[in-house]
Amino acid sequence: MIEELSKQYNPGETEEKWYKIWEQNNLFAAKASPGKEAYCIVIPPPNVTGILHMGHALNNTIQDILIRYKRMRGFNSLWMPGTDHAGIATQNVVERSLAKEGLKRQDLGREKFISKVWDWKERNGATIITQLKKLGAACDWSRTRFTMDQAYSESVAEAFVRLFNKKLIYQGFYIINWCPRCQTALSDEEATHVEMKGSLYYLKYPLKDTPHEFICVATTRPETMLGDTAVAVNPNDKRYREHIGKTLILPLVNRQIKIIADNLVDMQFGTGAVKVTPAHDLNDYRLGRKHGLEFINIMSPDGTMNSSAGKFSGLDRFKAREAVLGELKAAALLEKIQEHKLSVGHCYRCHTIVEPYLSKQWFVKMKPLAKPAIAAVKKNKIKFYPQRWTKVYLNWMENIQDWCISRQIWWGHRIPVYYCRNCQSQNPAKGIIVSKTRPEKCPKCSSTDIIQEEDVLDTWFSSWLWPFATFYWPKENADLKYFYPTSTLVTAPEIIFFWVARMIMAGLEFKKKIPFKDVYIHGTVRDIEGKKMSKSLGNVIDPLEVIAEYGSDALRFSLISITAQGQDVYLSKERFEQGRNFANKIWNASRFILMNLEAENSNVDLCAYLKKGRLDIVNRWILSRFYSTLRKTEEDLDAYRFNEAANNLYSFFWHEFCDWYLELIKPQIGQKTTQIVMYNVLEKYLKLVHPFMPFISEEIWKRLPGTKDSILQQAWVRTQADLINREDEKQMQELFDIINCIRNMRAEMEVSVNSHVEIRLTFADKYMEKTVQPLFEHIKNLAKVDKLSISESYLPQANEFACVLKNMHIVMPLSGIVNVAEQIKKNQAKIDKIKSEIKNKEAMLANRNFLARAPKDVVDAEKNKLTYMHEQAIKLEEIKNGLR
Repeated sequence: MIEELSKQYNPGETEEKWYKIWEQNNLFAAKASPGKEAYCIVIPPPNVTGILHMGHALNNTIQDILIRYKRMRGFNSLWMPGTDHAGIATQNVVERSLAKEGLKRQDLGREKFISKVWDWKERNGATIITQLKKLGAACDWSRTRFTMDQAYSESVAEAFVRLFNKKLIYQGFYIINWCPRCQTALSDEEATHVEMKGSLYYLKYPLKDTPHEFICVATTRPETMLGDTAVAVNPNDKRYREHIGKTLILPLVNRQIKIIADNLVDMQFGTGAVKVTPAHDLNDYRLGRKHGLEFINIMSPDGTMNSSAGKFSGLDRFKAREAVLGELKAAALLEKIQEHKLSVGHCYRCHTIVEPYLSKQWFVKMKPLAKPAIAAVKKNKIKFYPQRWTKVYLNWMENIQDWCISRQIWWGHRIPVYYCRNCQSQNPAKGIIVSKTRPEKCPKCSSTDIIQEEDVLDTWFSSWLWPFATFYWPKENADLKYFYPTSTLVTAPEIIFFWVARMIMAGLEFKKKIPFKDVYIHGTVRDIEGKKMSKSLGNVIDPLEVIAEYGSDALRFSLISITAQGQDVYLSKERFEQGRNFANKIWNASRFILMNLEAENSNVDLCAYLKKGRLDIVNRWILSRFYSTLRKTEEDLDAYRFNEAANNLYSFFWHEFCDWYLELIKPQIGQKTTQIVMYNVLEKYLKLVHPFMPFISEEIWKRLPGTKDSILQQAWVRTQADLINREDEKQMQELFDIINCIRNMRAEMEVSVNSHVEIRLTFADKYMEKTVQPLFEHIKNLAKVDKLSISESYLPQANEFACVLKNMHIVMPLSGIVNVAEQIKKNQAKIDKIKSEIKNKEAMLANRNFLARAPKDVVDAEKNKLTYMHEQAIKLEEIKNGLR
């Protein structure tokens, strides 16, 4: 006996039930099987502080689709999960918690603070994992890695030591991005630049020998003048040629500084003379090194002025700016202030304006690592989808700068560098020991007075090892040999430089192999107006709320159906109604089929059955459309066109299978052949839709007669090319066009849906007549036609409505059904109204004042309305011409 589905689908109960069963039965697990082809994705590890947002939902839905699809295609699919320790982010969370108790991390000391962070991680670190499970993520959770676990930390230390031994890691003083709030260095990629309204300040520096003469310099950061050690001009600038080499008196500080010449100076910026602050600007740093200038650091790590700033010491940098400008103005040394747009770096975590800051840091030499990574992409060993990201990647890699990898925080991988105090007391440049483990004694002097480097590594230094460190590299185990290189990386555009490029470099450096073959870059999830979702804007849509209201399948399908390759996603909460409605459609159609199915017809081999007899055109057509849909779905998924695959599946099931096929077969639903075809299409379709909507497909699958194993364990459907028949598809489309035309005619004449009408067809094409005639019963059933006949020729007659469709006339006699005179009158009124509206709209769009003042999107919208009005007018004229 076939189990009947309930009247309504309940996603809440279904999704929780099936995810537990999948986990309990280890259906997501994968083991190295050399005889089987591997397909592996490593998850972009969410921060341990993370909470599921729409970006996560999109990213992980795409990965889940690929993993489920490839598994059903016969691959040994592994989705490797894990989380990132997120150094600065996690430390900030715990520091905020301590601040509520009136404490700072320094009050606890390093060891106790790190212990507090581990406690926080144990309590809260699994939140994002739990939420990913609600999404349906088919990760092998038994393999979950954390970038700070012991084995992973050993991989990080191994990578550092190898690079150091190859002289690819070095320590030095350099201008870096410094966050005064987090009090740590940031890489260039972590200092997000934002365009801001600022000012250009013109400051007058008097000449030593002629104090009444001045050199005027323009700057956006006047407080840094306190650290100036020169003024630079271009040697080709005639305005300053005679002053090169002269001495200036630095205002407020009274320090003597030289005027130097360098081609680096832009003669068009400001006055053409620039102040040089080597300790607080990257270009000035380069000038300082080149010209042997003094480096004066005027700022403390917290962004306040230090003792080198003299009387301004202790002031916040921005308060110091106000004070410096005030004194310069009082001394008549502030010539003018101009509005000026500037691009300002901000900390990617706390959004504080970063400070270019001279600091001793650890760096990785990137150019030697970038060279093979550039070649790998140029030779198509790694492909980006969409392809345009290849250019972005190559441009960055070909202009790559050294990577600052040290961070002045406590939570993270402590740099595996040790200092022998005894050796350093004799020579500060000596006594550096680089080791994966703490040395017991100094290898040079045997002293045991050894301390470890205080700084930790940039979080991305551990993340760039992710594709192979997750498999316990450097150990060459069976999993690493089998699953590496991985197959596909799915990620967002904002971390191409942070993560993708660095993983490619790390894979080629440490494993001598690319880390993955394909990189799919999806767009950013935005609100319906195109704004990036953020709490401050109040436009965030919480995926967990969507799951609670609509179900995970609805969220997944809705997101994917609007995610065109390479484009951002514009989202409103109402959009998820589409996914919910589609899930209900699948449920209701399945319920109808199972209610009408004889159990004996559910276990029939379709291909074997088809060899015994011929199908009618309706059943041939639905099989042809199904296998065409299957083929297109495979093509789209293999090319990462996820929205096209989703919309293709949607269109087939909703419009072709439900709207047409199930309606067409209702009169013959008890026939064995029809039942076999109907059931087989449903059964096979559930496999196709499973990667997109895993829960509802599993729930219905387990209700099908005779099914035992999970749908995830089933083989993907094989394409039966011999069942794809374009002639059958064309013939059925002609049937649908006729039915739709008759339905539209009824609607235009306001004929009740329950009223049966007479229809006469006149064919100009005898082949079409021969094709359509066998389908008359279907036309009569679906278009509610009492009498359907063919006329040899079309002759217009009174009291009828005629419509031209391709090479035929469709005529509906109206006597006794509608008042033709009244319909003609109504239609003429509509024509008069639309013509008046067109006239008004054309006048508006001809008005120069409107065109000049209205925003472009408003003008475009009005033009679209006019186009629609013209289309409506044509349609009404056609009705007028068809009425007699």
